[in-house]
Amino acid sequence: MILTGSEIIKQVKLGKITIDPFVEKNINPNSYNYRLGDKLLIVKNRLIDPKKETETEEIPLTKHGWLLKPGKLYLGHTMESFGSKDFVVNLIGRSSIGRLGLFLQITADLGNLGSSHCWTLELKVVQPLWVYPGMKIGQICFWKPHGDKKYNYCSKYWMYSLPHSSEMVKEFFQIN
Repeated sequence: MILTGSEIIKQVKLGKITIDPFVEKNINPNSYNYRLGDKLLIVKNRLIDPKKETETEEIPLTKHGWLLKPGKLYLGHTMESFGSKDFVVNLIGRSSIGRLGLFLQITADLGNLGSSHCWTLELKVVQPLWVYPGMKIGQICFWKPHGDKKYNYCSKYWMYSLPHSSEMVKEFFQIN
């Protein structure tokens, strides 16, 4: 069951959902518009190998913005810290941003119970597009889970509040 906008507001006020800073005008009928933070990582590798560390360059986002280019992978972060021990978060794109050719959270859109922080965003464009810190870039919705909630997430990415590249290389060598 997805929470409605009014229920998100209620749960924020009860302290069961964290959205910080919370701006009530960013509430939608069943989601909350989150904003782009002030840093980007550009993945520098022309060929990405999950067995090797990913090289990135950090770009501070200023009021002048940054031009995203096709053929590059960018990692951004949410301005807001959000999460919940009671509701599952789902990060999705906004239709108005999608219509500009920005793919957001292509594969990693599901958050885990108990994780509350600024989230790393996967950004990919089909044509050059300017982005700015503080722009409404995506939506988060909250789902009521069914079943036992004893598996709170506290693994490799939960403590990061700035863009963070893949730790696949660590995972690869743990499995093999």
